[in-house]
Amino acid sequence: MHGRRVDWAAGVWTREPATTRLDGDDLVVGASEGSDYWRTTHYGFVHDDGHALLGEWPADAAAEVTVDTSTLTGLYDQAGLMLFADGEHWVKSGLEVSDGVLHLGAVVTDGVSDWSLAPVPDWAGQLVTIRASRSGVAGADAVTLRARTETSGWRTLRVAPFASAAASAGPMVCAPMRGDLEVRFTRWALAPADVDLHEDPEIP
Repeated sequence: MHGRRVDWAAGVWTREPATTRLDGDDLVVGASEGSDYWRTTHYGFVHDDGHALLGEWPADAAAEVTVDTSTLTGLYDQAGLMLFADGEHWVKSGLEVSDGVLHLGAVVTDGVSDWSLAPVPDWAGQLVTIRASRSGVAGADAVTLRARTETSGWRTLRVAPFASAAASAGPMVCAPMRGDLEVRFTRWALAPADVDLHEDPEIP
């Protein structure tokens, strides 16, 4: 397939954000205070009230979103890409602030959630693209997560199980700790799937 932008209007919110507005080609989203996605692990609670704008995600395509990280400054502020099969099987990947530092991370949920983080303080204030592509020798049973800035190459973040062919994907934002987070998304696209785990995808 050829890469194509996805219209913001093509998605459906899992939960309506506090505010949304179009600014030229960009989508600006205001998150509700306390919004998050998490299931059980360590904390014992379930949060399924984050904001994800979900649209089609064919098994032979990669999903990408680009987010402006300049407003991610508060504890657990997060924005990026949600991959959704159902309420107990999903992946969120993107940028999150923890202990005052911007991190690149992923939460992979298969009944319960896990959380992986890598500090990227030099990415603060930049436009960051998050990418997810399905693959697997036995079919599309895994997802490769990558990220890049406007000036860096792709960085592989994680390879995780994701067996559902019937899945959707799109921009995600959560504000567990504050009520005034506003995040700008500059791009949502479907792109050709990864050719190989060790071969960087093309940059449009």
